[in-house]
Amino acid sequence: MIRAIVVHLSTKDVARTRAFYTALGFTLNEGMSGEKHVCIVMSETIQLMLSEESVFTTFSPRAVCDTSKYLEVLNCLQCSSRAEIDDLVRKAVAAGGTTVEEAEDHGFMYQHSFLDLDGHAWNLFHTTETP
Repeated sequence: MIRAIVVHLSTKDVARTRAFYTALGFTLNEGMSGEKHVCIVMSETIQLMLSEESVFTTFSPRAVCDTSKYLEVLNCLQCSSRAEIDDLVRKAVAAGGTTVEEAEDHGFMYQHSFLDLDGHAWNLFHTTETP
């Protein structure tokens, strides 16, 4: 039975990436972190492993995606409220990330997104309960 997910992405600068994600309020799994990689704890069941590109390329024969030109994956995180989304996007931009679109309110769902320092896309959404 699958119990958790670890999203593994590449980074150009582990120290900057560590600072970026901790500025968003996430904690570190120091036991899984080192000089060439950092493990970010996003929730009890979600961790983000970011490895320096030279290390990341050893996990697959395929090339690392150029995120300035291509979307490698859209990581979607369900948040507890609109306020949490707005706060995370604000913190991401303040820490050097960017947004590529405005927040969207679809009535039943609110969403916004940001790109981290390496261009990895994060879509944040909150849905209202339906009767």
